[in-house]
This record gives sequence, structure tokens and C-alpha cells, in this order.
Amino acid sequence: MPTKTLLIPTPDGQADAFAAFPDGGGRHPGVLLYMDAFGLRPVLEKMAQDLAEHGYYVLVPNVYYRHGPTPVVELPEHIGADDRPALFGKLMPLVKSLTPDLVLRDAAAYLDFLTAQPEVAAGPVATTGYCMGAVLAMRTAAAHPDRVAAVAGFHPGALVTDAPDSPHRLVSTLTAEVHLGLAVGDLSPEAITDLDEALAKAGVDHVIETYPDTVHGFTMADTEAFNPAALQLHWDRLLPLLARTLTSA
Repeated sequence: MPTKTLLIPTPDGQADAFAAFPDGGGRHPGVLLYMDAFGLRPVLEKMAQDLAEHGYYVLVPNVYYRHGPTPVVELPEHIGADDRPALFGKLMPLVKSLTPDLVLRDAAAYLDFLTAQPEVAAGPVATTGYCMGAVLAMRTAAAHPDRVAAVAGFHPGALVTDAPDSPHRLVSTLTAEVHLGLAVGDLSPEAITDLDEALAKAGVDHVIETYPDTVHGFTMADTEAFNPAALQLHWDRLLPLLARTLTSA
């Protein structure tokens, strides 16, 4: 499985990134994979490689690049409950600094870079993300409806807020098919209803599903939240979505 460490030019500098793609040459549909709040690390590189094995070029940018290259915050090999308070004390300022305006500036740069790679097929790409990455994936797809054909988000962050630019208020521009795999308690019943109604009103083909017996972070094998059955369910939903919406060159 070929992999690369890359630098993505952005309006504010260079974002380091990890890419994985199939062996054997050729061009493959592109997937922009957004990291969770813990950052770009081996578990996400493994996620990218596993996805690439199914025929996709997967790009994972370090969205905290303004604060330094990976690792921006040093992480233990396994993130347990005792580690979380100190880690989030360091991570939350990074998360909060990533404003919607900066997200959209970066998104355009990431898409330009991804689609310019010689291993990437012509045509639309997919965005997928974990935790806060699900929010970034949704914002990217809403801002670039002509370039994104699928959006997937797992154990998502704040998709429904009171802010005027809450992600659920932006879905009227979406043309992508959407799958959202929630952990139990990720969103309130009212938030799920608001999001579902907004997507339906926009005519977006979508599924919002709560994965059973899960807690937030269930796909991440380096955390105590990891749930192997839910990770497999995530693949069972993500791979058909990509197969329906993306085409090879």
C-alpha cells in the first residue's frame, strides 16, 4: 500500500498531510478524510490505508497545521479516561481556533490539492470525518457542492447549534449523499430531528443512524471508546456510499 507524507499549500502556510492509495498505478476516486480532535496519528493513517485498499486515494490533512506539524500535541499510545482532561486542556484551544472561515479557506486548498494528484481520478470526491471532522466534512461539502458527491460523518461533533452558520443551516446547498453514524448521546433527539428535517427540506439523500452500544469516539482503536463492532458497521455504511457516488477514471 503506497503512502506519502505531503505538504498542502494553503492561504496561511502549508498543512502537513498523510495520503494512502492503491498499488498498481492508475487513477482512483479521491476521499478527503478529516481527523478527530486528537489529531493526525497512526490510527488515522491506518484508517486511510484500510480505505485505500478498497480503491480510493485518501488524503488526511493536519487541520491544526497553523500551530505546528504533526504531532501538534503529544499523545499516549492509548488514550484513556485519565489522559483526557490534560489532553483536552491542550486540544480545545486548537479546536476553537479553527473558525468556520478558516475551515472553508482550508477546504478549498485541500480539494484543489487532492484533485490535482496524478493518482486521483477526475470527477467529484467524497469527504468523511470523525468527531469534529464530521463537521468539517459537512462544511466542505456544503461550500463545494460541485466537487463533493458524498459526505460521511461518524460520532460527529456539533452539527446542530444556535449559531447562524451551524452546519445544519447550510445543507440547502448540498448535492452530496450523506451518511451520519452517531454514537448514543452524540446529538439530542431534538437536534437529530432538526438535522433530519433540514436535510429532507433540502432534498438531500441521507441517513442519520445511531449505532447501538456506542460512546463518542467508537471508531478510534487508540481510545477507550473503541467498539470493534461499531467500527465494522461504519465500514459497512461508508464503503457502499462511496461505491454509489464515486467513479473511477
